[in-house]
Amino acid sequence: MSAAPSLSPDQRLERLDAILRAGGPAAVAFSGGLDSTFLLHAARKALGDGLLAVTLETPYTPEGEVREARAAARGMGVRHLVLKTPVPEDIRDNPPERCYLCKRRLFGLVVRTAAREGLRRVLDGTNRDDLGDHRPGLRAVRELNVESPLLAAGLGKEDLRELARAQGLAVWDRPAGACLLTRLPHGVRVEEAQLRRIDQAEDFLREVGFPAVRVRCHGDAARIEVPRERVGELLEAEARHGVDARLKALGFAHVCVDLAGYRTGSLNKNAAQAEKA
Repeated sequence: MSAAPSLSPDQRLERLDAILRAGGPAAVAFSGGLDSTFLLHAARKALGDGLLAVTLETPYTPEGEVREARAAARGMGVRHLVLKTPVPEDIRDNPPERCYLCKRRLFGLVVRTAAREGLRRVLDGTNRDDLGDHRPGLRAVRELNVESPLLAAGLGKEDLRELARAQGLAVWDRPAGACLLTRLPHGVRVEEAQLRRIDQAEDFLREVGFPAVRVRCHGDAARIEVPRERVGELLEAEARHGVDARLKALGFAHVCVDLAGYRTGSLNKNAAQAEKA
């Protein structure tokens, strides 16, 4: 059960600390993003050395996220395992239930790893705001008895940003991340070369000043999403940095800009309908 909405972020933080201490030693499913970094930071304070961070490195994990996860765990002095795993065959065709199937498999791996390390608890960074979008992966988290302390404490994304900033965590203003499979429409065959192309394209766009960006892949076409108020700036970036040429050099035949701007889960609408059908 989540905390009452009337609690302040600091009161929710106190509740989080109590939840973490009550359960004892744990493994944290650690992506290196805001949510799991804040959770790991809080768990380090609450549990001390009774903590393990586990990061899963797949072909659809952005390379930068793994680097950031390694650096963050090292900076906190937390023991850290990075487990490499291939694209599971049951999501190779990017089905509508992809997120559930993937989370079930990957969190199962974290649970088994934790058990081998003598840890009975696995924690993840699900927060209050994750309940709004289409997130079938949450079902897998519940089925595997993975705990979501941020959610239990009633913490939402803005709470986490405020608290992370106050505690000096560099991730406080990092845009939300998501696996690279979310850049592909459902039913499209997943190929590692295509995932690398998307990852490199997004890295380039971040380098030229667009930290919140998605490159959605439609066949050989790249559809760029940036915040709507910054869409016009992409034309300036094209003039200065050759965005079109750079993405075509990566293998895209066509490059376009989505005038509606960046939307989290912009390819999720049909998936939600498919799961309900």
